[in-house]
Amino acid sequence: MSGFLYYLAAFALVLGILVVVHEFGHYLAARWAGVKVLRFSVGFGRPLWARRFGQDGTEWAIAAFPLGGYVKMLDEREGEVPAEELHRSFNRQSVLRRMVIVVAGPAANFLLAIVLYWGLFWNGTEEFKPLLGAPAVESAAASAGLEDGELVLKVAGESVQTWQEMRWLLLQRAVEQDQIELEVINPQHEIAVRRLDVLAVRQSGWEGEALDRLGLTLYRPRLPPVLGQVNANSAAADAGLRPGDEVLSIDATPIGSWADVVQHVRKSPGKAIHLEVLRDGVRVESTVTPAAVEERGRQIGRIGAAVAADGRLPAELMVTVSYGPLSALNKAVIETWDKSAFTLLMIGKMITGEVSWRNISGPVTIADYAGRSARLGVDYYLKFLALVSISLGVLNLLPIPILDGGHLLYYLVEIIKRGPVSERTMEIGQQIGLALLLMLMAFAFYNDINRLFSG
Repeated sequence: MSGFLYYLAAFALVLGILVVVHEFGHYLAARWAGVKVLRFSVGFGRPLWARRFGQDGTEWAIAAFPLGGYVKMLDEREGEVPAEELHRSFNRQSVLRRMVIVVAGPAANFLLAIVLYWGLFWNGTEEFKPLLGAPAVESAAASAGLEDGELVLKVAGESVQTWQEMRWLLLQRAVEQDQIELEVINPQHEIAVRRLDVLAVRQSGWEGEALDRLGLTLYRPRLPPVLGQVNANSAAADAGLRPGDEVLSIDATPIGSWADVVQHVRKSPGKAIHLEVLRDGVRVESTVTPAAVEERGRQIGRIGAAVAADGRLPAELMVTVSYGPLSALNKAVIETWDKSAFTLLMIGKMITGEVSWRNISGPVTIADYAGRSARLGVDYYLKFLALVSISLGVLNLLPIPILDGGHLLYYLVEIIKRGPVSERTMEIGQQIGLALLLMLMAFAFYNDINRLFSG
């Protein structure tokens, strides 16, 4: 339950920040345009908390249904407006001012992403190198000839420093290409070019561990199978295992590395396994029953013991990436632009059927990634926040009635026809927009549930 609450809190914080930033963009633009703001609400439905502040007595509220928010402005279409305040009504503003107010919400989301990326790039982040582990047999990576310990230098001719940069470039190139060239260097300092087939993953969708399905896994040094920390009241402690024990075999199968230990333990939840360990030069036998733990919809085994660390792992696998303040700002703007354009491209590809609709994620998947990124550290959590903020900004600019982009579409029509769109047309548009959003949410929830059951 504590894990569930942790993930829920991480998701709630992301959602709260994004809603406040988006609606605050609308609020500031409305104030700039001279429009009176009646209410600023985080969430929909009955207010759980409300207070009035400011010269206009704007009501600031937190409502019961948290998936969103709104800024309610003075508007003659929603109620009677006193004559002395007609000039402050939203519907009395010029079409350009109304467009500024509407676009300010998504713009605030893009600005938040730029600020977050800027701070991260300037401060510097420690990330995994694009160092490859041994590919799974018959995977695309194995077919391409990729080998254990190879470092990726370039993806489709572009240099990469980190695992995330490699993944991002693979994702971008895979939209248009069936095969992608990877330039790699092996531990013997020999450079080679491998052609990776990404067609299968492109068709099935990049959600979840897509790199795993290609056979691209992070390199893991062959650590000796020596126990380091043994948690109190764990299965390992109950079996009498101690720090410093070297695992020689499990169920009569010889053990060569810590990865072998993990593999045997994970596949044996609730099932007793027989260990032979070397302790102070003496062979000792022990029977341990791994605890059954749920991970991504399936049960795995854990004994509550960690490998003996030698301190060399971070230096071998990690790289620190940082930039000066101006370079960091430039990279932050480019990063936000690239991800916005790519998100829009992917939406278009899904509409035309070129990309799987399985890529759509709902609140369950977003909450999962929020919790996982928070556990990895502040840097990962802020990057996740920036990415979701970009997605929210792009989604709201789509020309769908109900969304900000739908209102912008109405205003463009108003400019062209030199008159406002009729109430009947807007009503029909709202119904169509609501139907489209409900369909999108249905796909998202279906994908979430499917991921939960499939692990």
